[in-house]
Amino acid sequence: MRKQILPLCMIFLLGGMLFAQNVPSLSGLNEAKFVYRSVEDSLSVYFRDSFAFNLGYRDFSFGMKFIAELPKYSTSQSELLEDIDPTRLQFGWKELYVNYNKDAILIHAGTIEETFGSGIALRSFQDIEFDTDQRLTGFKVRYDEVLRLKALYGAIESPTAAGKYDLAYGIDAEYPLHDALSIGGSAVGMRSFTPFNTYNQSEVFSGRMRYNIGIVEIYGEYATRELYKRGFGLSAISGSALYADASITLDRIQFGGAYKNYDQFQFRLQDIPLANHHNETLSDNQGSAIDETGFQGWTTFSPAENISLNLDYAEAWNKDETKKMNDAHAALDWTQGNRHATLSFSHIEKLDENTDHWQKELNPALAIGFPVMGKSIILHSEFKIVEKQQNIIANNHYEPKLQADLALGKTSLSLGSQSRWQDFSSIMESRYWLNMEAKYRLYDHTEIVLFAGKEAGGKVCRNGVCRYVAPFSGLRLELNTRF
Repeated sequence: MRKQILPLCMIFLLGGMLFAQNVPSLSGLNEAKFVYRSVEDSLSVYFRDSFAFNLGYRDFSFGMKFIAELPKYSTSQSELLEDIDPTRLQFGWKELYVNYNKDAILIHAGTIEETFGSGIALRSFQDIEFDTDQRLTGFKVRYDEVLRLKALYGAIESPTAAGKYDLAYGIDAEYPLHDALSIGGSAVGMRSFTPFNTYNQSEVFSGRMRYNIGIVEIYGEYATRELYKRGFGLSAISGSALYADASITLDRIQFGGAYKNYDQFQFRLQDIPLANHHNETLSDNQGSAIDETGFQGWTTFSPAENISLNLDYAEAWNKDETKKMNDAHAALDWTQGNRHATLSFSHIEKLDENTDHWQKELNPALAIGFPVMGKSIILHSEFKIVEKQQNIIANNHYEPKLQADLALGKTSLSLGSQSRWQDFSSIMESRYWLNMEAKYRLYDHTEIVLFAGKEAGGKVCRNGVCRYVAPFSGLRLELNTRF
């Protein structure tokens, strides 16, 4: 399919240039990454380069991305390469698209990233950190005025069969009834390839509303799904999803809440709101949207200009209440000029009676920032306590973490230390993760990043940038250039 799209893109581009009189614009990004992973596989050394550019000419734009993976690196530390095989050596034009955008109309062909509503009915996206690519390849049309319309048709490679594709198509509409109230809806179809060489059919319909009068914001969305399994004579499987949230702002205090109710609504191209601070699923062995109900409540209070208090609490459970989860977070922020401090506490607890499994995580943390000899420094510390019980076997451990971020002109430096030990008597014999990341801005459009050491994975914040990462041990060298 991608080979067929490339000639079509070129035809659109050249046709647009024949009638255009403006000067073309060119922008792009090159990202080169060298990885040495300190685990036993056949190579341990990986290289990846991604070169992307966008050519704009009047109402047309055309973009391509060349990706070389030599070999393809997996974010899973357990997926080792015992032998280098040709399928892991990949290079070529992996992403391409062409746009026509004039006034309220957009026509797009190629790689598609798109969201309908909150993502319940459809979300096509990419997560580079965890090597997840849920983007479609196909066509998209958008009309954006008083009435907002989106329509798409595309394919995505099947996760169960190489060379086979799943199909997705849908339409989304949103219309403002007046300044404060808007309504919308989506209709989505998916054909998913199965190991039995058949296609299952999913049909999703959703409706939503948004109300905003300044101090009050309300959002609600309800969706249904019918799954038809071909070739087995089975009746359709029905599912539903309900999500709503609301907030009110009164001077220095803000209140908010959310409610979710999901039943047999999980499918591939979606992004379900989890309605809790840490985006935790109901159970670690169950995907979201299968069977869960829950609520979330939160408040933000600012008693003074430089102080704010944030409180957040959520609970979730399944129909028979054999699975339960609660999530709590509290944070006190203080700012005074170029000095700031944040004291926080997190609590996550999950129970699964079917497997007789219980776990709890407590995580107090403190972050302070202050200048030293004209340079900015941020110190961050955590002390996570993890308690687990499987049947009658209990397992407790501690995960302390220390990190320092320094800004030194064009250089940003981050030093981190994390460990895990069963009790205080085993501190010296326990596992430790030490790491260092240095970022240097060569030019206004070019920066180099060096990481060395080990990290346990999860949410990582360095030098003002937060992201979720997979566990890693080794060395990474990145060179990013924009033009």
